[in-house]
Amino acid sequence: MKKAIIFITAICASTLMYVSCSNSDEIVNQTDTTTVGASVLIDAVNEIDIKTGLTVSNTNQTAKPSEAGPAICANITVSGSTYPKVFTVDYGTGCTVDQIKRAGKLKITLSGPVITTGSKMTIERIDYSINGLKLEGTIEYTNTTTTPTIPQWTRKVTNGKLTDLQNRVYTNSGTLTIKQTAGVDTPYVLEDNVYEMPEGTHTVTSEKGSLTLTIQETLVKKYSCEYISKGKLKIQGGFINGVVDYGNNDCDTKYTYTHESGLSYNLYM
Repeated sequence: MKKAIIFITAICASTLMYVSCSNSDEIVNQTDTTTVGASVLIDAVNEIDIKTGLTVSNTNQTAKPSEAGPAICANITVSGSTYPKVFTVDYGTGCTVDQIKRAGKLKITLSGPVITTGSKMTIERIDYSINGLKLEGTIEYTNTTTTPTIPQWTRKVTNGKLTDLQNRVYTNSGTLTIKQTAGVDTPYVLEDNVYEMPEGTHTVTSEKGSLTLTIQETLVKKYSCEYISKGKLKIQGGFINGVVDYGNNDCDTKYTYTHESGLSYNLYM
């Protein structure tokens, strides 16, 4: 049996909402299920911020940093003509692109070109929010490539923290492996890039407990899409023991959570 649950995040509306099952359905803990939605949202905003870092630090960018184009509605400045370079992406009190309103700053430090083995891009959030969701913490994106034809990075999140519009707090941390599987031959053109995440684990903790999310089936993330479009996550913790399935590689906000009992829920970011 499938039931529809809508996690209306601030990406689309104003809060995280749980629509309960009928009494005849298996009871799944409401708070834990909300944490599943928060966990997926955290991954989505991490990818959005990495995409921003890749865009503003693209060494083939011909425009001035403050003229990065409509995809990034922010004042962008860069310090340093040689590496390390520090990019400051300042959204001020808020600006909106594709219904995503961001406010505050991202400080992006690049030790060397992102496409060079050993280089690290560090993203720090400063009084930063997306559609009112407050986001804290640091993302480290380190090039660990050993085979030139398959660029690879690790994405490490430390001191991650999401505060929603109802002041619920979700702390998070974890590490993922990322491989580029398309667009390798055009290193300074980002739109054709496709990334796969074959392994990794992250933990999300709220006042009610923790969830551990482990990649079960390779996740697929297209640069041209804001969301993961394919793959599966194994989720364990509290009453939750099941799998999140991101679908068939379409660029959309849909995904499915299937509990160990077989009961499935349609979810939307």
